[in-house]
Amino acid sequence: MMQVQQTLDHLIDSDKTPSVHYIHFTSEQLIYEYCKGLANIKDGIQITDRSVFHACSVTKTFTALAILQLEQGGKLSIEKDAKTYWPEFPYPGDITIRQLLSHTAGIPNPIPLRWIHLADEHSSFDKDSFFEPIFHKYQKVKTRPNEKFFYSNLGYVLLGQFIEKISGKTYEQFINDNIISKLGLQPGELGFTINDFADNVKGYQKNRTFMNFLLRFFIDKSKFMEKAEGKWQPFKDFYINGSPYGGLIGTAHSFRKYVQELLRTNNSLIDEKYKKLLFTENYTTDNRPTGMCLSWFCGELNEKKYFAHPGGGGGYYCELRLYPEINKGSVVMFNRTGMSNEKFLDKVDKFFI
Repeated sequence: MMQVQQTLDHLIDSDKTPSVHYIHFTSEQLIYEYCKGLANIKDGIQITDRSVFHACSVTKTFTALAILQLEQGGKLSIEKDAKTYWPEFPYPGDITIRQLLSHTAGIPNPIPLRWIHLADEHSSFDKDSFFEPIFHKYQKVKTRPNEKFFYSNLGYVLLGQFIEKISGKTYEQFINDNIISKLGLQPGELGFTINDFADNVKGYQKNRTFMNFLLRFFIDKSKFMEKAEGKWQPFKDFYINGSPYGGLIGTAHSFRKYVQELLRTNNSLIDEKYKKLLFTENYTTDNRPTGMCLSWFCGELNEKKYFAHPGGGGGYYCELRLYPEINKGSVVMFNRTGMSNEKFLDKVDKFFI
């Protein structure tokens, strides 16, 4: 559609992003695709349908799905206190797994911008050693269980540790075995490592902006960023320290296949009973809606209900969305910094809804 193309062209032409990959689809077919811009500004490399982006917090939806797969298999109940399965759980004993999933456990959420390491440090990185002092520093909960919605990356680090303790596998292996491989995806399409650096889309921060100025207070820019290239300053290849809250790296089409599978009845990932649970909005103890299901935000566009999740951080921003009532979904990925839920898909999906 011309209106969608003009909207996305304007983003690139006005230097809002080096590139964008947008796909709108049903559970069975593509409706529209836009794939344009530079994966690497300095070398003039264009993005393709094989280009991989950091998906950041979109990963939380995979973590939540994995927890429900474990419940479906009789390994746990999300209604039980976390300490039931993990006596050393570092927070109060009345916090349930459901509350961790719905961001109502009150777990603190320190800014995670500095929770990254370079690609050449990845083989020696120890996630447990990294997070142990962070949990020690942030011991006090912010709210009582299910008192209010309070987004927490640390809560999803804990859920990843649950998956490892209960399954006996690493978090990454469990996600690969039970979600990624069931989607028929190859390691270069979706995973937790950069398999082909030639396909890796370089992340950028707009130069001469307040956000670029603020970054120096959160990360060592001399270590993690390269010299500015015109209007953009690139990040060096890096990994996020906590896979369960933000570690996935993949193509737009890999996430399209993921959303398509969730749209289908009797999908290969989870029984309909647990899929309904995944997409049921959580209410607080005083019956206030939170706008959050089990990892998925809920909302409406043109009177059609959707479930969505954004993912953002240094150099990257993306969104996934499902419209179950009309059997549609969408994915958008950028290689520029995003730090909040921008609801960008409202601007382009509206032409299809």
